[in-house]
Amino acid sequence: MKGAGGTSGGMGQFFIGLVMICGGFYMLLNAIKVTSSFGFSSHLYQLGGFGFTSGMVMIPFMFGVGIMFYNAKNILGWLLTFGSLVALIFGVISSIHFRFSYMSAFDLIVILVLSVGGLGLFLRSLKAIEKRYPES
Repeated sequence: MKGAGGTSGGMGQFFIGLVMICGGFYMLLNAIKVTSSFGFSSHLYQLGGFGFTSGMVMIPFMFGVGIMFYNAKNILGWLLTFGSLVALIFGVISSIHFRFSYMSAFDLIVILVLSVGGLGLFLRSLKAIEKRYPES
């Protein structure tokens, strides 16, 4: 019977490593706090001292949708609509801030040991194990 990855590596190491990786990365991602500065009158883009707000990005979107409903073959309507949507999405993504929450050194060590140790076990299980026969 073949082990993990079709090799003679250990299936136990494979699953223990996988569980350790999942636990470590869960704890790591759980320690990251996500905030956003997106809201009314917040600037999505700054261009030479003039800031574009989310409402200003919606104006070409409305014109684009109107043009598209009037004539679906008009390329200007499609460009205005999807260009505004892309600008809005990039503006929202660029306003996101990531920060680590407070954690003790023990928490950080547990996260690192689980993540990196689990990765080591996982990769070792994919390597073939050489069988040694006792010399007679």
